[in-house]
Amino acid sequence: MNKIYISNTQDKHEVTRALRALIRRAVNSTLKSEGFELDAEISVTLTDDDGIHALNLEYRGIDRPTDVLSFPLYDDGELKETLKRAELHGTEGKERIALGDIVISLERADRQAGEYGHSFERETAFLCVHSVLHLLGYDHELGKAEEEDMFSRQEAVLKSMSLNR
Repeated sequence: MNKIYISNTQDKHEVTRALRALIRRAVNSTLKSEGFELDAEISVTLTDDDGIHALNLEYRGIDRPTDVLSFPLYDDGELKETLKRAELHGTEGKERIALGDIVISLERADRQAGEYGHSFERETAFLCVHSVLHLLGYDHELGKAEEEDMFSRQEAVLKSMSLNR
């Protein structure tokens, strides 16, 4: 069973049980869609624009807020090797594979939902799915083909969750 830790460091948006359940569902749906069969561990921090701005500046050198940040514990090759070792040594079901951390600005998610004309829930789930794909090694910044592949995967997961635009 996947373990998804959710912490809230902001006070601009209410973090309800339903929102926490949606975040867990988005993470689990993405892992399932990607065929990730081992138990995973992911940390999700919910923050505001000021909080994510500080992290974006500290870790990426970008002096502005963003909607979501992903902090994978592995690069793509390392993750594949870790998964191969886990399967070879029979650790499936015995330990979780920590994949990394996700930080979402709920303030930005709320604003973007209005700009894109869909619900706050859909936008928050989208940001979760997007970030989990980054934790699994996908990177839309590597080129047009990678961007299209990642976008297609995101939309498939959201559709499976009945969260269409």
